[in-house]
Amino acid sequence: MILVTLGTQDKKFYRLLESVQKLIDKGVIKDKVIVQAGFSSDFKSNNMEIFNLIPMDEFDKLISSCDLLITHGGVGSILSGLKHNKKVIAAARLKKYGEHTNDHQLQIIENFSNNGYILNLEDFDKLEELLKKVKDFKPKKYKSNNENFVKLLKQDIDSYLS
Repeated sequence: MILVTLGTQDKKFYRLLESVQKLIDKGVIKDKVIVQAGFSSDFKSNNMEIFNLIPMDEFDKLISSCDLLITHGGVGSILSGLKHNKKVIAAARLKKYGEHTNDHQLQIIENFSNNGYILNLEDFDKLEELLKKVKDFKPKKYKSNNENFVKLLKQDIDSYLS
């Protein structure tokens, strides 16, 4: 099963759904496709199960059981996939298409991709190529940096208070 997540941004993100639909129509994607579409839930498809928002416990079950996560460039969505040891393809919502207020998702995806965690879908016409590549892709194991961050923050607070 492929899980597609578009986040909760209050703008449409049809480009990604159109790319997935094109590959379903072409017979490239044969898997069941479930979509958490947010504000793009009015996208019409006879092949994808499209939901507006999915409750968190249900969302976690879907991520746990999916074979592939295709997502927008939100840090939370990417990290959810990585924490569940899933292969992730991420596509940035872009300002020029009215999908976001700025292009920060480009940098987020680039950072995760350059470090070997995910695959970056920069050109939506290349989704088919990435679907072939993802079969052999071995994502780098995600390791949280929270412990180090808390340690540094505590040091900063202690030095400020002394």
